[in-house]
Amino acid sequence: QVQLVESGGGLVQAGGSLRLSCAASARTFSSYAMGWFRQAPGKERGLVAGISRSGGSTYYTDSVKGRFTISRDNAKNTVYLQMNSLKPEDTAVYYCAGDGSGNYYNPSPGKWYYWGQGTQVTVSS
Repeated sequence: QVQLVESGGGLVQAGGSLRLSCAASARTFSSYAMGWFRQAPGKERGLVAGISRSGGSTYYTDSVKGRFTISRDNAKNTVYLQMNSLKPEDTAVYYCAGDGSGNYYNPSPGKWYYWGQGTQVTVSS
């Protein structure tokens, strides 16, 4: 069983930055593709960014390309999401997810095996 714990959310003004972290309990962290999802009130949970097992390949949804960067440190069992130029529409609960199949760009939440508890990101205008 893999436990994921997110941190780094908070309140920020539009144009500001936040860095989310997700620490994993798995000793085999490098065997999991990792992703960040978000869910705003009344909306479905959607994939924001994904990263391959080695970190050599990444995926971003169109609305965050050029503003967000996903990265991972397999030695620290941690995945990050650097969020710059934040907009009010980025406001959501952000979830870290892990996929043992290695598919880092599957947009379906049901296909990801492990989930964190979520961290709130609020961007004020």
